[in-house]
Amino acid sequence: MIGVKIPGELFGKIAAHAERTYPEECCGVMLGREAGGERVVQELVEIDNRQDTNRRRRFLITPQQYRDAEGQAAEKNLDLLGFYHSHPDHPAAPSAFDTEHALPWFTYVIVSVAHGHASNTTAWVLEEDRGRFAALPLAIPARDTPVPMQDRTLNADR
Repeated sequence: MIGVKIPGELFGKIAAHAERTYPEECCGVMLGREAGGERVVQELVEIDNRQDTNRRRRFLITPQQYRDAEGQAAEKNLDLLGFYHSHPDHPAAPSAFDTEHALPWFTYVIVSVAHGHASNTTAWVLEEDRGRFAALPLAIPARDTPVPMQDRTLNADR
């Protein structure tokens, strides 16, 4: 199983983005490298949530935004490792909607934002059969301890 490492400074930027967009979902792209079974995030690209309706429960990254992020990754000789988004006033677990719209291989980081404050953060990968997410170990260097993995309910509807 692969693990995900997000340096503390970058993790802080994800949390700040989630809090700034509350009560709507935020979204962004994580760039970095995979080596030795670990995905190390080196840069973030904040993405404007282009969802027209229900932005409190949905986010949309357009094809052009995705292509732009791929271009930034290529320019920096990095890989597009995956995406992050927030769940305002809901758990940091993938929803059925997340499962329907995700792609295998990519890492998905979800930040729960409770009453405007980032709280629990989890990392996931969609299984190859696209039926459910698997939790990934998440480490945030410069914090005292890694974010604990929990026994989570997958695809919890929100």
